[in-house]
Amino acid sequence: MTSDPHNSFDPLLPVDMAHRAETIGETKANLSTLNLLLLSMLAGAFIALGADFFIAVTTSTGLGYGVTRLIGGVAFSLGLYLVVVAGGELFTGNNLIVMAWASGRVSTLKIARNWGIVYVGNLVGALGTVLLVYLSGHWRFNGYEVGANALRVANHKVNLGFEEAIALGILCNGLVCLAVWLCYSARSNTDKAVSVLFPITAFVAAGFEHSVANMFFIPLGLLLKEDDAVVETSGLTSDGLENLTVVDFIANNLVPVTLGNLIGGVVLVGAMYWLVYLRPSKV
Repeated sequence: MTSDPHNSFDPLLPVDMAHRAETIGETKANLSTLNLLLLSMLAGAFIALGADFFIAVTTSTGLGYGVTRLIGGVAFSLGLYLVVVAGGELFTGNNLIVMAWASGRVSTLKIARNWGIVYVGNLVGALGTVLLVYLSGHWRFNGYEVGANALRVANHKVNLGFEEAIALGILCNGLVCLAVWLCYSARSNTDKAVSVLFPITAFVAAGFEHSVANMFFIPLGLLLKEDDAVVETSGLTSDGLENLTVVDFIANNLVPVTLGNLIGGVVLVGAMYWLVYLRPSKV
């Protein structure tokens, strides 16, 4: 059973979503290098804006851990909503291109090219947003509490164990790719908003790890680590911040989280839905 393509109010059913994923994956894999880079920079900036929104709304709430994380998750959803509606190329969401690859519509070289360029572009966009946020002095708001919150978030992330970071990355991108997958059923921007909201809120509230978001969170923490007022307000000591370095950012967080994101997106979502709806015996 498939949904009626002429009914603009009826969301697509999963089998139609799978074929849509194939087509979108093929389109993404064939974007020009310039457009791919520009769109990935935008996506990196969009996710960074969602991350900064998370920092702002989780500062000094006094509401307890669970409710604060829930509010932060709703705020962070802004990032993926901007990606899917305004347009952007996000490394984690683009893991679903594997569905087009498995069907032979995208070559291994093209999927590797897409992921490589998009990952770099996401990093550039996220770091550019870090610079703007830092220069804005936004982190000084509420008596440096905003900066202190950002510093604590970054420091937590670089102190995860390698296996722990991989597992958190798997869980995160399983939910992120499910959000993108749900968007393939959408007929309107309202549909997309609802599709994004619950999976993204869930991963943020649960404390899972997103590689592109961490391209914002941790570099911002690296800058704020040098401000005495922020460190004092955070309650952290110099010993407590010893792992907040560029090397630890890459080795202890970005590498394992990226590996986990790949497993979660490619295997748990993309490959599973390809096997269900697109494997040769099903077509």
